[in-house]
Amino acid sequence: MISILIVLAIIAVPIAIAIGIYNGLVTKRNRFKNGFAQIDVQLKRRYDLIPNLVETAKGYMAHERETLEAVIAARGAAVSGLSRAAADPTDPGAMAQLNQAEGALSGALGRLLAVSESYPDLKANQNMMQLSEELTSTENRVAFARQAYNDQVMEYNTACETFPSSIVAGMFNFRQAESFEIQDQVQREAPQVSFS
Repeated sequence: MISILIVLAIIAVPIAIAIGIYNGLVTKRNRFKNGFAQIDVQLKRRYDLIPNLVETAKGYMAHERETLEAVIAARGAAVSGLSRAAADPTDPGAMAQLNQAEGALSGALGRLLAVSESYPDLKANQNMMQLSEELTSTENRVAFARQAYNDQVMEYNTACETFPSSIVAGMFNFRQAESFEIQDQVQREAPQVSFS
């Protein structure tokens, strides 16, 4: 009787440990997916502001059509990249596409804001000032959400790589998550807007 209990304990303990590890991995995966959902919300807010910003600038910047079109095209690519990445944040290709699209959008927005400095009436426009302030605020929120997401990805990836959870992760096909990295130095700061 005692030997049967010992055998059952020897079988039950590893199973209980594996279940605990599995549940921990699921929890960490759900946290980083929720972290990406927060990025998704902020990026959509940013994407919604851009057409209003372009429309406001369009009336003043008739000769800057190429710049305005570049912003709209970059926004479209970023929206597409976000949709693909939101479907599966563990897809390295989707995250790379989003990173690249965000880099292009930040560059195009930076050019738009730099060119807008040449138009005093546009700089003084209340709608442009409000939109620029909202965009800057949103950029800060995106940066915060990106940092939180990357922290959660690191925690999840570490759990997938360390022993003994790496065994459970391999058995149940837990894939490494991709960070949301900034592509180049230009993107490391939110666009600075000054209409004074």
